[in-house]
Amino acid sequence: MATTNAPIEWAGDRVSFRPAAPADTGEVLEVLDEAAGWLGGRGIRQWPDRFPPGWVVAAIERGETWLVDVGDKTAGTVTLDWADDLWADVGGTAGYVHRLAVRRSARGLGAVILAWAEDRARERGAAALRLDCVSHNRSLRDYYERRGFTHRGDARWLGLPGQPKEAVPVLWMSRYERPVAEPRT
Repeated sequence: MATTNAPIEWAGDRVSFRPAAPADTGEVLEVLDEAAGWLGGRGIRQWPDRFPPGWVVAAIERGETWLVDVGDKTAGTVTLDWADDLWADVGGTAGYVHRLAVRRSARGLGAVILAWAEDRARERGAAALRLDCVSHNRSLRDYYERRGFTHRGDARWLGLPGQPKEAVPVLWMSRYERPVAEPRT
């Protein structure tokens, strides 16, 4: 695995990660909305059709949201933070992946983003990388399992991810965890 500062290549192009600034909010939302539209078109209700800016602004301001560029084009986004209420009953240090999305033109880039997130977690001394998705999204659950994540149970959540807990509907979220591996030599 590459370290955070090492060059990463994917599909013959350089991949770079840059922290999203408040001025990048629209770009983050465009990537998320494209992914949400694609999911919705497949009948998967994991995210809202359009993300309200309020769902991403705080994470951007905290420096937790990143834009992923392939060459000179934004191809994805991810939020990586260090706490998650959905995992409050599980101990240990971890990095938490949220709102990982890639443009359809960058299909396959998700594995690179997950490897980058693991590198960041390792640098912070975290023991694991964790994430979640709606339980009924079997194809995404299979994707995470193929990438070495272990299902750590389902948890009840009120509202869509990012909504206030008082919102409806009630969703079951599948939690996944992968130990942070030692760097490859």
